[in-house]
Amino acid sequence: MAVLTAQRPRTAAPARKRRRGFSPVLLAFVLVPLVVEGFWVFWPALQGFYLALTNWDGVSAPTFVGLGNFAEMFSDDIFKTAALDTVIWLVLFGGLSAVGGLALATLLQRERKGVRFYRAALFTPVVFSLVATSLIWQVIYQPDGVFNKVLGAIGLGSWQHAWLADPKTALYAVLVPALWRQLGYVMVLYLAGLKGIDPALYEAAKLDGATAWQQFRNVTWPQLRSVNSVVLSVIIIDSLRSFDVIWSMTKGGPYHSSEVLSTYMYSTAFQSLRLGYASALAVVIFVLAFGVIVTYLVRAFREDDS
Repeated sequence: MAVLTAQRPRTAAPARKRRRGFSPVLLAFVLVPLVVEGFWVFWPALQGFYLALTNWDGVSAPTFVGLGNFAEMFSDDIFKTAALDTVIWLVLFGGLSAVGGLALATLLQRERKGVRFYRAALFTPVVFSLVATSLIWQVIYQPDGVFNKVLGAIGLGSWQHAWLADPKTALYAVLVPALWRQLGYVMVLYLAGLKGIDPALYEAAKLDGATAWQQFRNVTWPQLRSVNSVVLSVIIIDSLRSFDVIWSMTKGGPYHSSEVLSTYMYSTAFQSLRLGYASALAVVIFVLAFGVIVTYLVRAFREDDS
């Protein structure tokens, strides 16, 4: 009998795993910006945290004082004024720019005749530098400037006075040009968010008999949650770094009535030459911005999970 021997099927040799190496060009595009960012941003930031624990005049060697700079803030009346003005600025600048930008975006989201002109006109102040904006409004606020003349023309001559020289109105007078420049930017952010909402959601809401306010509350606002996170971050960062417009118009005066933490930090560092204390003020600004943003983001994430 012939013995039939079954041959085992030949198995293919295991394919060698190909090791995919990173291209040198790709590594260069990743590592070079990382090195530059670390050298110009992260390293100075770490040095700032260290200098906040020292007493340094910018010339001699820093003297380590621990938390002495932060303890001094509790007895610093100018710091208390600047901190209060910063909170007022953050609430008014942030709230009015967010509400105003959303209102303008809602009014100008539909394509109609002339709407592009109004969008461009409202966005134009954004391209101006803050210094140029400050100079324009400084002329407007002069005692014989446009603002007082308009008040006199409409029968409010009793309101005419030097707005930037009055401690009661200086901070709010500076707030107006800052808002004038910020509204257009926030409007564009909200316009982008409104364009991304599915029109079918509004059609379904109309079929259910929803009013305009109900459509905004139940459709528009929930769909703008991601945009709100971006707007909040931008507003808080811009609020706490609002320096140019205030320094150009009032330099924090008169009598520190328009002093915020950023202007106080600058004057402390480069006029009083107390760079250690100024670094401590910078740390306070960072903690304030970081805390508000993280608190909002954590709350937003919890609402998404629920």
